[in-house]
Amino acid sequence: MIRAMRTGGLPLAAAALLLAACTPATQDQLARGAAKSVVARAATERLPGVPVAPFTDCIIDNASGQQILTLAADSVTGPTASTWEIITGIARKPETLQCLLTNGVSALLQ
Repeated sequence: MIRAMRTGGLPLAAAALLLAACTPATQDQLARGAAKSVVARAATERLPGVPVAPFTDCIIDNASGQQILTLAADSVTGPTASTWEIITGIARKPETLQCLLTNGVSALLQ
């Protein structure tokens, strides 16, 4: 929350109020959508030529709830070095590596 205040907490506060009014399922969908957008932006910046959609899906599908929330918060300010640390941590999980292989993102693993 402190980070949000330093980077313009009003949009984040408004988003928090909107999320509070939603059902848990809708909250999850919104958080996953926001997290997905920041992962896609980070992948586009850091992994030119890699198919962004399958990479992003594998990352989001294998992220923990806390990682989703942290990535969703980063969608307000844009990807940072810590965003990329979270993404690479998720990418190192065996189930994520399998997902990447299955979905044609094996160029990352070479």
